[in-house]
Amino acid sequence: MKRALPPLNALRAFEAAGRLGSFKDAAAELHVTHGAVSQQVRLLEAWLGAPLFERHNRRVELTPAAKAYLDEIGPMFEQLAQATARYGVAGRVPRTLTVNGVASFTLRWLVPRLARFRDAHPEIDVTLETSNEPLENLKETYDVIIRGGPDTFYGYTMRPFLSEERIPVCSPALLERIPLRTFDDLRQHTLLHTSSLPRLWPNWLTKVEMPALVPAANLTFDHFYLALQAAVDGIGIAMGPTALIADDLAAGRLVIPFDHPRLPSRSYCMYVPDAKSADELVITFCAWLEREGRDSSAFSMT
Repeated sequence: MKRALPPLNALRAFEAAGRLGSFKDAAAELHVTHGAVSQQVRLLEAWLGAPLFERHNRRVELTPAAKAYLDEIGPMFEQLAQATARYGVAGRVPRTLTVNGVASFTLRWLVPRLARFRDAHPEIDVTLETSNEPLENLKETYDVIIRGGPDTFYGYTMRPFLSEERIPVCSPALLERIPLRTFDDLRQHTLLHTSSLPRLWPNWLTKVEMPALVPAANLTFDHFYLALQAAVDGIGIAMGPTALIADDLAAGRLVIPFDHPRLPSRSYCMYVPDAKSADELVITFCAWLEREGRDSSAFSMT
């Protein structure tokens, strides 16, 4: 006998909106637009022949009947997710998600966190590539591309997920050898530079009203991760992006000798091809990136 099932995408949008109490939050979780969630909910309401939400000025509220409906179908979504995860591990060839990120971010932030993603989603394989090429110059197609932003590219959906600032950092051992109590003490230290952003140290020294300061030495690298590794190794002082040094600060490998001023920086953003925006793997990975980004930003901005 044929089952009378509602449109499953519409049901999924309703479940997320009802559980979160917000079309906006549901859209963020599902990695779609607010309008897409609203459209799917209206589709389900038309299929059921009854309203599901009471629309107020800035919020939505479940009708009593819809609340009872959500109480029944909510556990089914959880059961479906658990059954799918079990089947994915035991009986299905893992699907592969392709991700391209800038090199320093990938090495120092993404790779150390990938084990958590794999633990939560063992059914998803990840192919991770690095490139500093602008998005529009990439020759391959990827499911998710991570670059600075926010920028707008035709054919892509963009979402910021990780903010940062830049500030001097060095190893505790370096400060034991050569104390750094005032800005003027920088004259006794080696400043570590990144060739792609040569104005970081001059801009910071201008902010502290010492634009003419001459350090003991300068050392320049072509990638942030090399400059940061040199700082960890006690070679000198780097301008550290707070998002990329959060783990080193927590572990005590790096310290911040001067908490202010901090230089502003662009956010890290995920760029998803429009053709991939409804893909379950992409939605899952992007939701995980946003959660990790919130946790990392909260730590690095304090």
